[in-house]
Amino acid sequence: MSRSKRDYYEVLEVERSVTEDGIKRSYRKLAVKFHPDKNPGDHEAEERFKELGEAYDVLMDAQKRAAYDRYGHAAFQQGGMGGGGGFHDPFDLFREVFGAGGGSGGIFDHFFGGGGDASGRQRGSDLRYDMQITLEEAAFGAEKEIEIRKLDACESCEGTGAQKGSKAVTCPTCRGRGQVVASRGFFQVAQTCPQCHGSGQIIEKPCKSCHGEGRVEKTSRVKIKVPAGIDSESRLRSSGGGEAGLRGGPSGDLYVVLHIKEHDVFVRDGMDLRCEVPLPFTTAALGGEIRVPTLEGAVNLKIPAGTQSGAVFRVRGHGMPGLHSSARGDILTHVQVEVPSRLNSEQREALLKFSELCGEDNSPIHKGFYERLKDLFS
Repeated sequence: MSRSKRDYYEVLEVERSVTEDGIKRSYRKLAVKFHPDKNPGDHEAEERFKELGEAYDVLMDAQKRAAYDRYGHAAFQQGGMGGGGGFHDPFDLFREVFGAGGGSGGIFDHFFGGGGDASGRQRGSDLRYDMQITLEEAAFGAEKEIEIRKLDACESCEGTGAQKGSKAVTCPTCRGRGQVVASRGFFQVAQTCPQCHGSGQIIEKPCKSCHGEGRVEKTSRVKIKVPAGIDSESRLRSSGGGEAGLRGGPSGDLYVVLHIKEHDVFVRDGMDLRCEVPLPFTTAALGGEIRVPTLEGAVNLKIPAGTQSGAVFRVRGHGMPGLHSSARGDILTHVQVEVPSRLNSEQREALLKFSELCGEDNSPIHKGFYERLKDLFS
């Protein structure tokens, strides 16, 4: 018992007000998803693919769409438009929409991961490696060596996949065409040959080490040069550092993503570095000089008398360098005034005397605060 036809708009997963561009976009997405070449042996996917082609054929034709909107599927039954059907072959429609020439291949080199040439050579995959570096390495640059497990060219056959003296011969399965034809219901579908992977040739005597692939898994060491001034999440590309290609194809690339470790003292702010430094309250009151850290060692910093906690002082030219630049950021030093937590009797007496001499209410900050309070409650 055949199932009833679904609404064409529902089939293409679009609204009834959809434009032609919207129909085409939805068809492209769904046709790739349900194409029989991508779903071998899946009868449900094959039916969905044919259903999509029928819906697309109707809704992209202004006259057919108008008839369908008015009469539904009855418009194409016996006696209606087209005298009982007249729909295009779904595979012809697919090739027309995607611009793929001959057979069902071509477009699938892009969608389904092909991309090899006529000899079966195929580019290797790109790889990603996440690496942690210190702030100092990011500031001054470094040369690092990483160890990765990946597919490299087979040494036995030098990446060709063939034993020495062996040659490529015509594939017996597809007879050199690179494709085989399979029957799918009423349709015949051309798909990539499973034995030669579309090249039309096979190796007469495959290499015993790599079984004809031209590559084997091994541990490799790769040197990476970290440039001065690099930022976290930056990517460094090692050309050809990825996986070896299939049967002598070009290698992919290796992308190293950098992550800068949290520093014990500094926080990066673009090209500047921020840090907090304790300041004795006597130095804050009287002024003086303290030692502050940089990535290259400590330097002297002058502190003016009357410095308050939280004040920021700039140490110029000791921050991060610019990437591929001679410019240099600064260190922004946030001072935190230290208040003694334990006082002996002599220190306590001296501070009480100091307080009496100063008169706390004459402090500019103290005075300003209470003047604002007076205005608030007046």
